[in-house]
Amino acid sequence: MGTREKDEAVKFLKSFVEEFVNPLGPEDALPLPPLSRKVTLQELTGESLELGQRLLCARHAPSWLSASMCHAAVSEVLKADLSSFHCPKDPEQQSDEEPEVVLLQSEPVQRLFINKLREVGMAWNKQLPDPAPRSPQSHLCSVHAIRNTRRKMEDRHVILTEFNQLFGLQDNVEREYYAVFDGHGGVDAATYAATHLHVVLSQQEALKSDTQTAFKNTFVQTDEMFKIKAKRERMRSGSTGVAVLLAANWLTVAWLGDSQAMLVRRGEPVVLMDPHKPEREDEKQRIEELGGCIAFMGCWRVNGTYAVSRAIGDFDQKPYVSNAADCSSVQLNGDEDYILLACDGFFDVVCPADVPGLVLEALRDTGGSGKEAAQSLVNQAKAAGSSDNITVLLVFLQEPRKLLLKETGSGTEAGVRDQAPKN
Repeated sequence: MGTREKDEAVKFLKSFVEEFVNPLGPEDALPLPPLSRKVTLQELTGESLELGQRLLCARHAPSWLSASMCHAAVSEVLKADLSSFHCPKDPEQQSDEEPEVVLLQSEPVQRLFINKLREVGMAWNKQLPDPAPRSPQSHLCSVHAIRNTRRKMEDRHVILTEFNQLFGLQDNVEREYYAVFDGHGGVDAATYAATHLHVVLSQQEALKSDTQTAFKNTFVQTDEMFKIKAKRERMRSGSTGVAVLLAANWLTVAWLGDSQAMLVRRGEPVVLMDPHKPEREDEKQRIEELGGCIAFMGCWRVNGTYAVSRAIGDFDQKPYVSNAADCSSVQLNGDEDYILLACDGFFDVVCPADVPGLVLEALRDTGGSGKEAAQSLVNQAKAAGSSDNITVLLVFLQEPRKLLLKETGSGTEAGVRDQAPKN
């Protein structure tokens, strides 16, 4: 750990333990509301990590420290006897054909988690663990999301540059995870996927040997987990999803539906995927072989309902709306510019071939700063006529000023360093 990182950690931990001097008592309110009133054992990790990261982010914790603290606290919760948090069995929610699902009362179990997080903060404030958690060499990320003209914002996105730190992976392969989820019929499915998909991925045995298989298993398992919650709480929503994992020099993308990811290399777009739409010939054939149909009602829809042919949720149209993700992988050789993830609110009005020019235009307008690039792309999509929710997430694989200098053909490596922002 560098001196700067250690100083950041010491400063934050001091303020954290000063705020949380005493543990939360049984009647004390949580500092932030949990996502759910009840959780299964499978959902406990994702919901706790989400709550912990929200809490620490609001207090400006370094993201690498937040991830490490949350992992340590969740690990302690999972070792505890949780039987006192079990909900009474509801006979109306359980049929003889279904396996028994143990439900936990979310508020008291998250109170336990906050107290474990407090204990971690107190211990680390006295002595950082050895080896100390460290900040990964993550990439600059630009993200912007708007509700646009829709009544509700149903998009969700995830930026997880500290994947290993959050899940305690120690195999010397740096990993970053990014995802965009586009909900429909409500936000529940998108929120669920944004909370749990990366957790399920981290638990896959195949993660370190076969990332595509790990992703495919993850999407199916997350959908099956959401099905139990949706039935229990009478939810009817669905969500497309696109997720990428950067692991060493490999990029793997997995997707359900029409949210998309694209790679730009040397200013040229690289096709990573073909979005799932009902009118795609192989999707149409798959649906018809199952006994369904697609019909045109303003756009092509599965059985006259959903405009996507694969998604998490949408259980009233399973298996026609499939939960089987597609995946692709590409080896990175160092000359890639950036990765872009976006929902259909962007890609319905912006052609992938136009993305490199739009990004360069955004970089020129800001003198090479990449932080506002996503906002510029969202504005372009809105100006082009998109009325949908729009989310754009850009992950720069090279320093944005270098991309601008390459485009103009001027400058030197030393010049680029001179223009880079000072830390």
